[in-house]
Amino acid sequence: MGSGFSLFTNGSSSSSRNRDLLEPGFGDLPESCVALILENLDPVEICRFSKLNRAFHSASWADFVWESKLPEDYRLILEKILGGFPEKVGKRDIYNFLSRVNSFDQGTKKVFVSVVYVRNYVDSCRFGSVAYLQQIWWFQVDGEIDFPLPAGTYSVFFRLQLGKPGKRFGWKVCNTEQIHGWNIKPVRFQIWTEDGQHSSSQCKLTGSGSWNHYHAGDFVVGKGKSSSTKLKFSMTQIDCTHTKGGLCVDSVIVYPSSCKDRLKRV
Repeated sequence: MGSGFSLFTNGSSSSSRNRDLLEPGFGDLPESCVALILENLDPVEICRFSKLNRAFHSASWADFVWESKLPEDYRLILEKILGGFPEKVGKRDIYNFLSRVNSFDQGTKKVFVSVVYVRNYVDSCRFGSVAYLQQIWWFQVDGEIDFPLPAGTYSVFFRLQLGKPGKRFGWKVCNTEQIHGWNIKPVRFQIWTEDGQHSSSQCKLTGSGSWNHYHAGDFVVGKGKSSSTKLKFSMTQIDCTHTKGGLCVDSVIVYPSSCKDRLKRV
């Protein structure tokens, strides 16, 4: 019986090998054909299929596969971040670089570009430190950014927290003792672009102990724009009949409007 079982197994394996020769599989596809398939997938699917076999792995590095995944002005974006365009770098490496958070302007600004997913913001500050306002009468925060944004509609958010963050015995805590004045009059948020767009909103600051995204407004970057977009933003509460205090200002976020609902907003 042992001999018979052995012969049956050997015969089956031989038949299976013969069928493999007659019926081509994924491993027999030319690399150029595989690349055409991958070109129509999103980046996450491309990376998954690259693990199938050697042909899919090699094809996943083809430049034309990743060309359509990059923003049209990716060269300007790289020059803004790096101060120049790197030579002899593949499109997949460029996509991987832009999908990470990169700092520029001496670390005062951060950017990442992704058309696949929205990065979840952790409950901490973006730059390692925050501006804390203990008490003031006239409150005004102004800033501007100059960056080659891809065509589309964008939303601007101020990331704020009522209360002073800290740690106690290794646990995150928030001191709310100095919070006052923000529930009396609303704070006004405004944005301006160099081509004349303007948007504003206002609301009272509420909720202590957690970071909130306050929507300042939206703006549009037109197709065919070959230069950087210059944006100015402002946050004010200048009613001097009362003091305000206990506020942390973390950052200003420019986000594609199609994804803004994924941010915690007020």
